[in-house]
Amino acid sequence: MASVIVVFSRADENYEVGYVTEGNTAKVADAIAAATGAPIIEILPAEPYPATYDGTVERVKKEMEDGVEAAIAVRMRAGDDAEVDVSADSAFAAADTVYLGYPIWCGVPPLEVDTFLRGHDWAGKTILPFITHGGSGFKETPEHIAALTGADVRPGLAVTGVVAQRDPEAVRRAVEGWLGV
Repeated sequence: MASVIVVFSRADENYEVGYVTEGNTAKVADAIAAATGAPIIEILPAEPYPATYDGTVERVKKEMEDGVEAAIAVRMRAGDDAEVDVSADSAFAAADTVYLGYPIWCGVPPLEVDTFLRGHDWAGKTILPFITHGGSGFKETPEHIAALTGADVRPGLAVTGVVAQRDPEAVRRAVEGWLGV
């Protein structure tokens, strides 16, 4: 059974944690990769977000109001020790289990995640969502993902951004508990 981690995360200024070099959701993705050995596919906005939290919120709200379909770039992320020798498309195609990570923005996944979901074939895949949030939890995002993909969406893992940034041991324990390892 092959698996892959697909993640959207944003560095720079984040809610309640200040400026960070690695986004909250990426921190959780790293812990999942450490526990599973799965490669990480990053979803990136074609146009980077502002470095400030308020600037990002302003742009996100405007794009949501305007019904924008976000343009994205997708890339494999190399692990600490290994070079990536497979494309994002082939890693995704080979996986039957997808750990899908995203922050909750205004109660929903970022528009870039929707673009990725719509652009891929999810037949026969199981999605295990994981999120970072500032207190909202998942909201209705698992149902949203299931509606967009038709995939089997299983119970997910929710971690606050503060814990993701400041307590790696708590993230490790939460990931291992969620995965049953």
